[in-house]
Amino acid sequence: MTQEKSPYKSKGGPGRLINALRYSAQGLGAAFKHEAAFRQELLATIILIPIAFWIGQSTGETILLIGTLFVVLIVEVINSAIEAVADTITMGYHPMIGRAKDLGSAAVMLSIIFSVIVWVTVITNHLIAA
Repeated sequence: MTQEKSPYKSKGGPGRLINALRYSAQGLGAAFKHEAAFRQELLATIILIPIAFWIGQSTGETILLIGTLFVVLIVEVINSAIEAVADTITMGYHPMIGRAKDLGSAAVMLSIIFSVIVWVTVITNHLIAA
């Protein structure tokens, strides 16, 4: 069985990088424009990044704090992509589409819980050490 090559697949070379950056910027723009949860999480990230520099007592700790914020944004974008594809298939109820959306939502929730645990642990350790 031969597979046809997708006309949407990149051809390689420097143009691929330019296209990839353009598509990524379009994706971030779409997330910002259409996803309220992404905007809220982005606002929290913008507020918390300077706090991470203030709280972090080492470069590694600061990167860890900021990294958890980016994980939340990344998972939210993936969840939004799943929802967009699901809504393209059907806007009506389908149990498998509902499951896919619920799983994406669960992934976002887990990433937020992870971020909160890391932040609370770092802050608590600094309060105990003080």
